[in-house]
Amino acid sequence: MNHTPHLRPIGALLAVASALALSATASAAPKAADLTVERVVILMRHGVRPSTKFPATPEGTTREAWPAWSTPAGDLTPHGAEGIRRLAAYDREVLAIQGLLRATGCAAPGTISAWSSGSSRAIKTGLAFIETLQPGCKVALDHPAGEDDEDQFHPSASEAAMDGDRALAASQAQFPASGLQGVIAARKVDFATLERIVGVPVDTASTLKATPGDKPDLKGGLSFGSTAGQTILLQYLEGMPMEQVGWGRTSKADIRAILRFHPIKFQYETRPAYVAQRLAAPIVTRIVDALSGQGGRLTLLFGHDTNIAALGGFYDLHWTMADYPRDDIAPGGAIGFELVRDSAGRRYVRVFQQAQSMDQLRGLAPLNQATPPSRSYLTLPGCGARGKPCDLETFEKLTRQRLLDPTD
Repeated sequence: MNHTPHLRPIGALLAVASALALSATASAAPKAADLTVERVVILMRHGVRPSTKFPATPEGTTREAWPAWSTPAGDLTPHGAEGIRRLAAYDREVLAIQGLLRATGCAAPGTISAWSSGSSRAIKTGLAFIETLQPGCKVALDHPAGEDDEDQFHPSASEAAMDGDRALAASQAQFPASGLQGVIAARKVDFATLERIVGVPVDTASTLKATPGDKPDLKGGLSFGSTAGQTILLQYLEGMPMEQVGWGRTSKADIRAILRFHPIKFQYETRPAYVAQRLAAPIVTRIVDALSGQGGRLTLLFGHDTNIAALGGFYDLHWTMADYPRDDIAPGGAIGFELVRDSAGRRYVRVFQQAQSMDQLRGLAPLNQATPPSRSYLTLPGCGARGKPCDLETFEKLTRQRLLDPTD
C-alpha cells in the first residue's frame, strides 16, 4: 500500500503535541510491575545493506578495491532481512507478554499501523519484520510511491524550514574549546587503526560547512572515517569471511574503534537541537499521534539511522546499543516509546533502545527471552531518573517546548 502522509509545518505541530494531554498528572514514578502497556511506537533503522554507492569511497582512498556485494548498492541483503526476522520473532514474544499482540494468530484489525520511508531497503525491512511479526496476516505497510518522494522520514527543505547558517552555528557550539581540530585530535588512535586497515595514508583534515536550507555538511577525514567504518562493519555483519572484512586487516575490536566516527558525524550534522527539531518534527508528529490514540496500539516506523539520530537530538536521548559506541545506531537498531498506565489510571511514557549485538547479527542467532538482543530503558532528560517512566503531562510539555523553542 503506497501512501504519503500529510506533513505539517512546525507551527502546526504544537496542537498535535497538546493532544497528548489525555488524563495525566505529575506523580512519583510507579513500579514497573504495576504498569500496563497501552501503546508502543518503534522507530527502526533498516537492516544490513551494502554501501549506498559502489565504490564505497573514491578510488585511491583504499589500497585495494572494496570487496564486491551480490546485492545492489544500498539495498537490503537476504542476510539483513533474516536478521530483521529474528528481531520480529523476539518482539512478538515481548509484545504478547505486554498484551498488545496475541501469542499466536493474527492481531485484531487496526491493532498495527506501519509506515516506512520510500527507500527499497526500508520497505523490505518493514515487510520482513511485519511478515514475521504477523505471519499470514494482512497488515498494510504504508510508504511513498517513489524512493525520492518526500515523506515523514525525509522532510523537504520547505517543510524543515532550516536556516543553514543557524544550523551551522548550533553545530559549532558543540565543538570543544580546541574546535574541529580538537575533534580530529581526539580520534588520533582511531585514525591510525583506520589507516592500517585501508592500507594508504588517511588525510584527517575535515571541514564543517553550512548548507543553504539544510543541515551542516561534514567533509574530509571524519566523514571518510564514518563511511569506511560503516562499510567494514556491514561486511562483518553480513557474515563475510574475515579475510574479506577490511581486506583481512581488521578485527572486531578494530571495527568497534573505527565505528566511533559514525556518531561523530551525527553529533555535528544531525543531533544539534535546532537541526534535530527541523528534521525530526514529522517523526515526532507520528509518535505523538500514535501515543494519543491515533492509529493502532502498535505503531511501526521503518527508516534510517539519520531519523533515529535526529530523534535522539530532539529529546536529548543517549544510548548504547549492544556492543556499539555510544549514540551509534545499529542496523535493525530501534528507539521505542511505550505509553503505560498505573493502577490509579495515571499514564506515563517510557523510552527504550533495542539492537542485536554484532555477533548475534553476523551469526543470525535466534533471539528469545533466554538469549535476547540488547534492550534497555533510556533517560528522558527533564523527566526523572535513568530508566524511570516520564509522566505523560511532562512528556507532552517537553515535546511542546522543543517544537517551539529548541536550544542550540
